[in-house]
Amino acid sequence: GLDALTMRASAGELGVEAMSLYHHGANKDALLDATVDRVYGEIVLPAEGGDWREEIRRRSVSVRSVLRQHPWALPLMESRHAPGPANLAYHEATIACLRAAGFGPAQVAHAYAVIDAFVYGFVLQETTLPFDSGEEAAAMVTDGPFSEFLARYPNMMWFTTNVVLAPGYSFGREFAPGLELVLDGIAARLGDGIPETSPAPQTGAATTDT
Repeated sequence: GLDALTMRASAGELGVEAMSLYHHGANKDALLDATVDRVYGEIVLPAEGGDWREEIRRRSVSVRSVLRQHPWALPLMESRHAPGPANLAYHEATIACLRAAGFGPAQVAHAYAVIDAFVYGFVLQETTLPFDSGEEAAAMVTDGPFSEFLARYPNMMWFTTNVVLAPGYSFGREFAPGLELVLDGIAARLGDGIPETSPAPQTGAATTDT
């Protein structure tokens, strides 16, 4: 895991002296920067000037695929203080794609935030679920302790019967339609004109980030 990743441990894996690594990176943060940048380098970037929905869809599918291969990278993706060239190229290409489609500054910010919130959040959820397949999910809700409580929650029972226990169920299949919902919402707001200023918070409303 990341806690076990140190310059000394990396040197041991490479069969070299730890001090020799400092010619290539100053510390563990530099090692993490380079490792995360390698992950960014595997993502298919959106093209500027193409159909923005198709380009963002392709890019989002690629992000999910790459993060499923490297689930350890998810909490680090946006955390680096010294982003590398692949990291910066990823953000540059996404912004360029949206700008070329006519998105203004606030529109880019809103769209970018909700797209990545969906993609990163979906990957986090699917990589931490207590089952890996529809068969395992069905077994959990019919044979495990979870099944004993379902009868008390009629809507959960309805969902379980009509979704989880339906043939061919998998959580992963929700990614594509979920992404389309996000893109539909962005397209609708773009057509109506997303305001270039965010609305002021209502009096008394909680504004603290969580």
